[in-house]
Amino acid sequence: MVVGAFPIAKLLMLGVRQVSRPLANSIKANARRSQFFKRYICLPPAQIYHWIEMKTKMRMMGFRSGQVQPLSEEVAADLGAELLGEAFVFFIGGVCILAEYMRQSSNATRKEEELTSTLQNLQEQVAHLSLTAEELDARVRENNRLIHSRPEASK
Repeated sequence: MVVGAFPIAKLLMLGVRQVSRPLANSIKANARRSQFFKRYICLPPAQIYHWIEMKTKMRMMGFRSGQVQPLSEEVAADLGAELLGEAFVFFIGGVCILAEYMRQSSNATRKEEELTSTLQNLQEQVAHLSLTAEELDARVRENNRLIHSRPEASK
């Protein structure tokens, strides 16, 4: 019975993804409590996100101009913390995808190197066998020449 290698890398990636969600929630909770984090990290992206979202909705409905009212500080802090948590999860997912790509790439490179090595060994064996065949052919011709050139062979 052949047992395949246990996919430790895939298990680790799954574990990292599972841990990232509670960690993102923890970051969101800390972002809501800290004034510095709230004011300088959460609020600007939330206001930009709100502005882009409202402009896009207004254009989709056919309104070309209009002033977008900024979000209140509490709503913007919640939205910013939510965006931060989702960005963290997205970042972790991207790192997992990149790590899996790198792993697959190295596996493919290793397999290609193994195939190249096997092909080179086979080519060397074919060349060696070709030389051996040429040597044996030369010996057979020499033996045939010697047999036919003997005086008793002509009788």
